[in-house]
Amino acid sequence: MEIKELLHKVKNNELDINEAENILKKLPYEDLGFAKLDHHRKLRSGFGEVIYCSGKSTEHLVRIFQNFNEKGTDVLGTRASVEQYEIVKSVIPEAEYDELSKIIKIVRNNNEKVGCIAVCTGGTSDIPVAEEAAQTAEFFGSKVTRIYDVGVAGIHRLLSKIDLISEANCIVAVAGMEGALPGVIAGLVDKPVIAVPTSVGYGSNFSGLSALLTMLNSCAEGIAVVNIDNGFGAGYLSTQINRLAVDK
Repeated sequence: MEIKELLHKVKNNELDINEAENILKKLPYEDLGFAKLDHHRKLRSGFGEVIYCSGKSTEHLVRIFQNFNEKGTDVLGTRASVEQYEIVKSVIPEAEYDELSKIIKIVRNNNEKVGCIAVCTGGTSDIPVAEEAAQTAEFFGSKVTRIYDVGVAGIHRLLSKIDLISEANCIVAVAGMEGALPGVIAGLVDKPVIAVPTSVGYGSNFSGLSALLTMLNSCAEGIAVVNIDNGFGAGYLSTQINRLAVDK
């Protein structure tokens, strides 16, 4: 059913507004030939589509950003290089870039931040992944408290911040090396913990596999584990949890 036909049916009381909303949620994507853009994802899930920038050709990346931008929607692009950002900014001056998290943002709408998510890291080398999580959560409307460099090698640093961490609705714990931080935090708080293994570490950490296995095998309850270096996934999931806590 075309949108115009659907609107006419609603106007003429031939279609209930709730039925119309359900139809709109399932409308087709926009086909650019090389990409199929889902403009109704936010309507269905509450989160707009995000652009994964790494590996995309310049032409494709720019056209995708332009398409979303022309519709007045806020845009988030992850894993973007400085060169990609400069190209996007040349056609969309409002684009912003954070070199640490490698995120491109175009934000025009008022985005009230609610609730609280605590993003913690074992060390400073984990901060780029943590920032991807934190900035993703902020983009989608969550307040974020950053608590960095509180790894278990100096556990007094973590214990000094545990009251602050406990105030959050959800905790993202980012760590490389042996990846013990999420399990320790989960044993000290009553909030869900999202564990993010990073590829930080020496040779036998197998590019983050050792941290991943530690987190998957933690004996502490209440831990969910995302993939290695997947700060975006942790930021997204933590925002879903935070929204549930805020709306209860």
